[in-house]
Amino acid sequence: MTDTQPSVLLNTGTRMPLLGLGTFRLQGQEDTYNALDAALAAGYRAFDTAAVYRNETHVGHALRCLLPKHGLSREDVFITSKLGPKDQGSKARDGCLRSLEHLGLGYIDLFLIHWPGTQGLPVGDEHNPANRAQSWAVLEEFYSEGKFRAIGVSNYTVEHMQELLRNCKVSPAVLQVEFHPKLVQNELRALCKETGVCFQAYSSLGTGLLLSDPVVQDVAKRCGRTPAQVLLRWAVQQKIPVLPKSCQPERVKKNGCLFDFELSEKDMESLSALDCGVKFCWDPKQVS
Repeated sequence: MTDTQPSVLLNTGTRMPLLGLGTFRLQGQEDTYNALDAALAAGYRAFDTAAVYRNETHVGHALRCLLPKHGLSREDVFITSKLGPKDQGSKARDGCLRSLEHLGLGYIDLFLIHWPGTQGLPVGDEHNPANRAQSWAVLEEFYSEGKFRAIGVSNYTVEHMQELLRNCKVSPAVLQVEFHPKLVQNELRALCKETGVCFQAYSSLGTGLLLSDPVVQDVAKRCGRTPAQVLLRWAVQQKIPVLPKSCQPERVKKNGCLFDFELSEKDMESLSALDCGVKFCWDPKQVS
């Protein structure tokens, strides 16, 4: 990744952009192409997909078409994908190879274990720890071969992270979890800071429910920005990478306008004070 967009340094020595386009629920070749085209034009250089999104093929195809159009090369973008829960454990190698094939971009910049559990097993099943350990060992192999330039996890709790850090050969580069003003994840962030793991946010807008919050709207009005821009800026101002998602080109463009303004210390504190531990997405705490 060679672009000059604001970025964070991973423990692998490579840089990851603070702003990336999330592609969850982005379906169809045309919509995918249009969203990525708008994102590249707006300066996005990171794109986040996953096996369970079922759009890796479309994302890869769109990028192969669009990079030359925007005067970019493969090395100018940062691609993240994730191992699906159905491939956790003994099927991990096949899942990794499938993502590489579907994207067709030669290598993947960051590959994550998407979920600490295994599809088809109860959340408390005793096989979950062994399955994710087996998956991690496979990711380590792909990392050592250069097929994955960095590896990490998503939706891991403090306990899951501690287990991984005790047993891994290659330390995770990234932890991607739900993060927004109502879920500030202090314990996880402290663990990541202590162990050199990049803490990355998804669902920065609280699945859209935070856009109407009175505090968010008040800050947005004061800044002359959209509520979405305020929520995303709150994260990147703390050097936390974000992954806003949209299939609407104009919204993609607006969500990317994060680096030409700053929130005041008072506004940052007002937003952080909304923390109440509310999750809008999946809760991995019950996964053994």
